[in-house]
Amino acid sequence: MIDISWLTANPSNLVDMLVSALGIYIALLVCTRLAGLRSFSKMSSFDFAITVAFGSIMASTLLAKSPALITGVAGLVTLFLVQSATAFARRKSYRIERLVGNEPMVLMAGPELLAENLNSARVTVDDIRGKLRQAGVTHRDQVRAVIMESTGDISVLTKDSPMEAWLLDHVRDGDKVLAAERKND
Repeated sequence: MIDISWLTANPSNLVDMLVSALGIYIALLVCTRLAGLRSFSKMSSFDFAITVAFGSIMASTLLAKSPALITGVAGLVTLFLVQSATAFARRKSYRIERLVGNEPMVLMAGPELLAENLNSARVTVDDIRGKLRQAGVTHRDQVRAVIMESTGDISVLTKDSPMEAWLLDHVRDGDKVLAAERKND
């Protein structure tokens, strides 16, 4: 005979889980309202890690006997407070921004691939080709820059319109993009 006991649940356990789900959901809504939508953004790898931690705390609270609902709520509140404090500190200090966030870097300046940065970012030439195709680039001469953002996303800037140098502030090798622009003018 096949043992199907793993498919069943004790009714009191189901009630506990439902109450925990409702409680942790309400706590998440309240914290999100207080901290703002940035709580779930992926502006940096730190934000992404915090979002994963939120999910882990919620899952643990729902599915395990321990932590209890109150412990899960305390964990969520703590993470929201840490994230808010870190976001505040990042706005006030570029040093903290650099410590917590990743520095964006140029992977392609004009039509030239920057091999050292590709290696540093662990990005292949095929990855770049794919991003160029997604951006509608049909020839490398259309490219102003390809940048690996602090979130891990790759941005493609084309030569369709003029670009402010300000966009390249705090981007590793942003000066190479400007140099490529001057060289082609």
